[in-house]
Amino acid sequence: MVDPASPEERSALPPKGARWLAFASILIGGLCGGLIGFAFIDLQCEGDCGLWTGLGALVGALAGAAGLAVVANLTLRAMEEWRLFGGRRQDRDRR
Repeated sequence: MVDPASPEERSALPPKGARWLAFASILIGGLCGGLIGFAFIDLQCEGDCGLWTGLGALVGALAGAAGLAVVANLTLRAMEEWRLFGGRRQDRDRR
């Protein structure tokens, strides 16, 4: 049994650097999505459109952040699986 205080304890978490990079990419994706949503509504609306451009920016930011969160999650899981299995495939059909 492994002692919980031991440095040999294995964790399913990806490295901290990878998690921070994923977090930063989600923030950047949300910012870019917000800018795209703002510009999309701003180009189509004439007159006083503050509410609509704000809503466009909000929806764009949420969509961009959500999309990149899915990609970051899948990437971190794939990275962890690659680290655990070392790129080996288990061919059960060859038996």
